[in-house]
Amino acid sequence: MGPRFRGDERRDYRHDEKRHQFESPPLQLLVNIIVLSSIYALIACGYVLIYRVSRVLNLAHGELMMVGSYLLLTTAWMFAGSPVTAIASAVVLSLTVGVLVYLFLMRKMTGEMVLAAVLTTVALGILLRGLMVLIWSAQTQYPAQALGFENPALAVPGGARISLFAAILIGVTILTYAALFTFLRFGAWGVRMRAAGQNPLLAAQRGINLHAVYALAWGLSTLTGALAGMLISLDSGLTGTMVIIGLKAFPAALVGGLDSLLGAIVGALIIGACEVLAIQYIDPLLSDVIPFVVLIAFLVVRPWGLFGTREELDRV
Repeated sequence: MGPRFRGDERRDYRHDEKRHQFESPPLQLLVNIIVLSSIYALIACGYVLIYRVSRVLNLAHGELMMVGSYLLLTTAWMFAGSPVTAIASAVVLSLTVGVLVYLFLMRKMTGEMVLAAVLTTVALGILLRGLMVLIWSAQTQYPAQALGFENPALAVPGGARISLFAAILIGVTILTYAALFTFLRFGAWGVRMRAAGQNPLLAAQRGINLHAVYALAWGLSTLTGALAGMLISLDSGLTGTMVIIGLKAFPAALVGGLDSLLGAIVGALIIGACEVLAIQYIDPLLSDVIPFVVLIAFLVVRPWGLFGTREELDRV
């Protein structure tokens, strides 16, 4: 991801690497891979969290990511002149949206066939996409302008460049994963989430409130996706095509293994590297195709993912 241009010249995130295809030195390629992989990793951990705890494939994750971005735009309008309040409000609202989705929709799917739950998330995604167009329109929006933020280009030693919000996104991804690993390993609710994912019946017998655990998982998943969406929209604008980025992060989760956060990181690196290198050396038009080509290759060779287990796959 390069710098954000000033004035009327705007960057389209999805074609960001394409513009550098004839001028990207090796270090710039590395920067692009790290940025794109960070985006996919931040989104993919949401897929992993929900599946790991409740065994549901949330195919509305991309739309929920966009909801977080639009919430940031709305809070930026509501709290004009107070960007900290706007961002904090958007974060809290995103977490709340995830919890409400579980309480009012996905909770009713508990005990039903896995396919029914997956189809419910598909329907939810379609509904959210339509509502976002009706409420916020399909025009490109710029939350950074509403918040009064600049997005200058930062020089990286070696001649590479990275935008400010792209650099922040890398840091947020690292902090998010560090927090999740710590929470799941040492936090009381994190232990409950792991127990519910491994054996929900035994967890319930031990007094764990499964619905509270599942609601928390949906809230955290939506929050991580929303953080990615917010930072992407701050860096390159908010448009309806952003949902494609959320969809392209799904192969990263599957390649790494749906029950592994570490796998989500590795899967994101693989998908990000393959996509950037394909854009640079083959054809930029392959950017939306490469993640799924890689996914198909892994499904043929190792369908449970690099860090997943056969047992988890059998339970889908």
